[in-house]
Amino acid sequence: MMSQAGNRSRHKSQCGQAAVEFALTITVLVFLLVGMLELTMFVYTYSVLADAAKEGVRYAIVHGASVSGLTSGDASSTPWPACTTAATGSLLSTVQTYAAASLHSTSSMNIYACYPDGSNKPGSVVQVSVNYLYQPLFGLGWPKVNVSANSAGRIMF
Repeated sequence: MMSQAGNRSRHKSQCGQAAVEFALTITVLVFLLVGMLELTMFVYTYSVLADAAKEGVRYAIVHGASVSGLTSGDASSTPWPACTTAATGSLLSTVQTYAAASLHSTSSMNIYACYPDGSNKPGSVVQVSVNYLYQPLFGLGWPKVNVSANSAGRIMF
């Protein structure tokens, strides 16, 4: 038969076990939660950029030849050259206004627009690219990632 003193010493040696297990579990859960939040914000950022590029293309298609801020691409190069000319004028403000509604900093966005086939008339293609340097919400040593979204469409009238 054990004495009460022996029972107490065995119980006392296991008192910290629950606290240690809780600390380890909560640490893993916090990192998992932060990672899920960062991934959600990254996907949200890409979605906003893609929608902003689509909005710029829609604006260019609807306004046709009257759109300011677009340049002709090199028709002799690849069929879909990268737009390297920064958008200006009404197209730039349309894309920035759309992106600003989602609480992203439009000052660090690069917006490019062009006509890859070299002309600005019905049937011509309009391409808009939006680039943004995504900065992680919590930091934690995670790298900054360049997120870009492209959209293209044909001028119908």
